[in-house]
Amino acid sequence: MTVTPIDLFASSFRLHQGGEIHAGKRPTGSDQDGWQVRAFHAKTDADVHADHWEVHPEAEEVVSCIIGKIRLYLRPERPGQEEEEIRLTAGTAAVVPRGRWHRIELDIPSNIMAVTLPRGSRLEKRTEA
Repeated sequence: MTVTPIDLFASSFRLHQGGEIHAGKRPTGSDQDGWQVRAFHAKTDADVHADHWEVHPEAEEVVSCIIGKIRLYLRPERPGQEEEEIRLTAGTAAVVPRGRWHRIELDIPSNIMAVTLPRGSRLEKRTEA
């Protein structure tokens, strides 16, 4: 097997049970098999869909700030509670619990890496309180 460099920002990795790893183009919505590892450049809040909440019902998610400075928000679990804000700087990460709605906002342009099992993931438009 030939080992070649892979552009992290143009590809994603799928980690499969049994130890196989597949790298290639970013998957479409129907390609949800295995754990996904994605890295991306984010220049504006639109690049991280800051106006939407996201949830992954099948697994936790690691959100890591490789370069830059971001804010990870967790949606309140009960009415009347505030959003939880986690500040991530270069070289830090947080684990979003399974089934917890979350979103990201940028403080400055950043490189982000996320790892999750995307099967069943959903987005929901954020409404202002």
